[in-house]
Amino acid sequence: MKPERHKPPRPPLDSEGLQRLALFYVGRYATTGAKLRSYLTRKVRERGWEGERPDLDAMIKRFKDLGYIDDGAFASSRAASLQRRGYGERRVAQALQAAGIGEEDAADANAQAREGALAAALRFAERRRIGPFAAVELDREARQKAFAAMMRAGHPMEVVRRVLEASPGEIPDSDNI
Repeated sequence: MKPERHKPPRPPLDSEGLQRLALFYVGRYATTGAKLRSYLTRKVRERGWEGERPDLDAMIKRFKDLGYIDDGAFASSRAASLQRRGYGERRVAQALQAAGIGEEDAADANAQAREGALAAALRFAERRRIGPFAAVELDREARQKAFAAMMRAGHPMEVVRRVLEASPGEIPDSDNI
């Protein structure tokens, strides 16, 4: 059994160290201003601060101005990713809100989710093998479970009904919704 090694405590952060941490974080992860603020706040709390309190708002604004952080691009990317996985507009909006994306930056991504509602619902149905992708017509209980699953995935009720009303092999088109 190895003896337990204790690492010496790390020195408190200063503005240069905080800047390095922020650059590493935005270089490694696609992030938002809110996530970066949360990360930096946690690091300051964990390691302490040497000198005057940091101005995180100024640092984040500078990173946005330099293009290191783009909340709008992050929102569009996250929305597209969730829709490819079959999630609906409500789940997309919830994910963007949880990531700290403001309404202004999320507007395009939410519009994108509304426009692709049927396609996302069909991807979800295909993954779950329900609606038009089922092998046989669903009985009442299976249909209720499928309905509930699609609603939890964030799809609008009218889209869910249209997808689940489709017979196996009958793919609904957007004109009928």
